[in-house]
Amino acid sequence: MSARVPEPHLSAWRALLNAHASVVGRIEQALANAGLPPLAWYDVLWAVRRAPGRQVRMAELADGLTLSRGGVTKLVDRLEAAGLLRRARAEDDGRGFYAVLTDAGEEMLRRMWPVYARTLRETFVDTVSSEEAAVISAGLERAKDAAASPPAQ
Repeated sequence: MSARVPEPHLSAWRALLNAHASVVGRIEQALANAGLPPLAWYDVLWAVRRAPGRQVRMAELADGLTLSRGGVTKLVDRLEAAGLLRRARAEDDGRGFYAVLTDAGEEMLRRMWPVYARTLRETFVDTVSSEEAAVISAGLERAKDAAASPPAQ
């Protein structure tokens, strides 16, 4: 098995990483300039909002956000202290906890989205055609699926 990676793929990988860092940096700056919390807060609040009943088990939240369970716990602690989420004990087993979106969390999402969307439009939507976006999406979905499957022996 060769460790060689073709140059077009290395270039695409570097471009993906650099674009991600640059766009996220611009979004973070725009949120901060608007006096809003960081993008990670939006990601957690949105993940809880889109879950059935606007609540999600803490373990599922960690899996869906690619954060460690400890990292999600600390982030949820901050969101709970800010009144944007609350924890609720899982009634079915009594051991787990749900993160539950509060009305204040819903309102924070509404405040953050216009800033996030405007910056995403300026840095991504206005610079990548619909056709390019479809190709990027399809390729990255395949890469995600390959990464999720067990490695070849």
